[in-house]
Amino acid sequence: MKPSAANDTYKLPPRLFDARCKACWLMLGVVLLVVASFATLNLQWAQFWSWDAANRMGRFLGELLHPETGTVFLDKVVMAALETLAMSALGTLLAVLLGLALALPASKAHAQDPAHWRAATRLLLNALRSTPELVWAALLLIAVGLGPFAGTLALGLHTSGVLGRLFAESIENAAPGPAFALRVRGVGEGRVFFYATLPQILPQLMSYTLYRWENNIRAAAVLGVVGAGGLGQMLAFHMGLFQMAETSTVLLAMLVLVALVDALSYLLRNALSR
Repeated sequence: MKPSAANDTYKLPPRLFDARCKACWLMLGVVLLVVASFATLNLQWAQFWSWDAANRMGRFLGELLHPETGTVFLDKVVMAALETLAMSALGTLLAVLLGLALALPASKAHAQDPAHWRAATRLLLNALRSTPELVWAALLLIAVGLGPFAGTLALGLHTSGVLGRLFAESIENAAPGPAFALRVRGVGEGRVFFYATLPQILPQLMSYTLYRWENNIRAAAVLGVVGAGGLGQMLAFHMGLFQMAETSTVLLAMLVLVALVDALSYLLRNALSR
C-alpha cells in the first residue's frame, strides 16, 4: 500500500550522518584535511604561549598605547591619510571604467549573441584579479618609480578584474524583456545597453563599486609597505625603526580612515536602495 500524501509531509527528518549523504562525506573530508594541516605544520604553540612571548607582547602593546601627538607629525599623518584616500578613490574609478569596458565583451547579452570575445576577455579578467595588489605594485614600481602612482595603478588593475567579472555577470542576468523590445525595433546594441540593460543593473553595479572601494581603502594602506605612498609607507618606515609611538599614531589613522569610509559607503548604499 502506497503511503499517503499526509505521511510524506510529516515523515521524520534524516539522520544527522547518513552513508548516502554526499554532503556529509564532503564535510568529513574537509575536517580530515584541516586536522591533517595542523598535524603537518610546525606550529610552535608552546613557544607562543610561553611567559617570554607574553612578556614581549605586553611590552610591545604598552609602547603602542602612547601614540605620538606632536603637531608636525600629525600633519604628516593627515596628508598621508588623504593620499591613501585619493589612491583608493582614483584606483576604484579606474577599475570601474576598465571593468565596465571589459565586461561588455565578456558577457553574452542575449541568446543569439555570438560573444566571440567572451572567453578571451574572461581569461584576461581572471589574470587581472588573480594577481594580488602587492604584486602589481611591485611590478609597477619598476616602471613608474616609488610613490602613490604605482599604488593607484595596482589597485585599478586588480580591482578591474574583480569588477569586470561581477559587471559581466550582472549584464547576463539582466531581464531580457526590455532589451528584446528594443532589438525587434532595430535599435543598435549600444543604445539597447544604455536604455534597457544599464538602468536595470545600475544599483547592483554601484553596490559592487562601493564594496570594492571599502576593500581598496585597506589595500591602499597596505600597498605603502612596498613604497607606494600613503599611510602604509609611513607605517613601514616607523616600524622598521621600532618607533612605536609614531607607529601607533599611523595605525590609529588607518582605523579612523577605514571607519569613515565604511560609514560613508553604508550611507550611500542605503540611499541607493530606497
